[in-house]
Amino acid sequence: MAIYTNSNGKLRQVNESQFKLEKDIQKLVEENLPILTNLQFVKSEFIIKNKRIDTLAFDKQTDGFVIIEFKRDRNISVIDQGFSYLSLMLENKAEFIIEYNESLNTNLKRDDIDWSQSRVVFVAPSFTDNQKLATNFKDVAIELWEIKKYENNIISFNQIKKTSSQSIRQVAKVGGEIEEVSKEIKVYNEEDLIMKGSQEIVELYESLKSRLLQLDDIEISPTKIYIGFKLNTKIITDIDIRKNSLKQRINLKKGLLNDPKKLFYDVSEKGHWGAGDYEAVHNSEDVDIDYIMSLVKQSYNFHRKNFS
Repeated sequence: MAIYTNSNGKLRQVNESQFKLEKDIQKLVEENLPILTNLQFVKSEFIIKNKRIDTLAFDKQTDGFVIIEFKRDRNISVIDQGFSYLSLMLENKAEFIIEYNESLNTNLKRDDIDWSQSRVVFVAPSFTDNQKLATNFKDVAIELWEIKKYENNIISFNQIKKTSSQSIRQVAKVGGEIEEVSKEIKVYNEEDLIMKGSQEIVELYESLKSRLLQLDDIEISPTKIYIGFKLNTKIITDIDIRKNSLKQRINLKKGLLNDPKKLFYDVSEKGHWGAGDYEAVHNSEDVDIDYIMSLVKQSYNFHRKNFS
């Protein structure tokens, strides 16, 4: 993707430069991890069972650990290495919890973690077509992110999106580490969650979804419990599909949502899934989507402003 600067209507292409060392990429990402990925930094150079993990992170939205590896070598097998790290994590859960608690001086418990949401992220200036194809399965908990450096201190950081609806089991004989990891780790997609709802509720969800995707740069991000709608790395709203209703949350802190009709209620002091302090339950009757969107746009505008 070419990047240009605009000076009085004249475009000039910004030249790409190279990272000198893999360590330079790691340092840059670790120091900006919340901005780039919305993940919580835990540990750099985490060593376990004689294996070194570049960066250990935690995803508070899914309650799962994330292993991040940085690569300048384009010849690695991301599938083999990725599943090897996932297997290492699942076989040594206690060590990961201990590292989290010691690094962050907190008291995370085993039951606080959803191990099925563990994943591996590879970060590199570029990936080969074979590496992209190898991870392009809906049920592979491995992500590829490209980071590029340009002149004038410009950085781009973009996830390579999965485009296939195939399972890795449909095209490959699965065994060994892949088989064992796949028994515990689950990559959820929108279809998994839609199946919970009645036809009326699914139609209501699709109507809301259609309006949400009209907002610029919004992406769908399914989790085990809900479907998130993300702007950059931040969920602006999420929807939990139930048989006869939708439970929706808006990602704003208490006191920030202007809701004259009091449709959304404060859940800041209650345990709840999803992001934000506001929650509402919708059924298929008399849902004012225009009004709901006016509330969602408050979250959208807040996170767009605070990201830039």
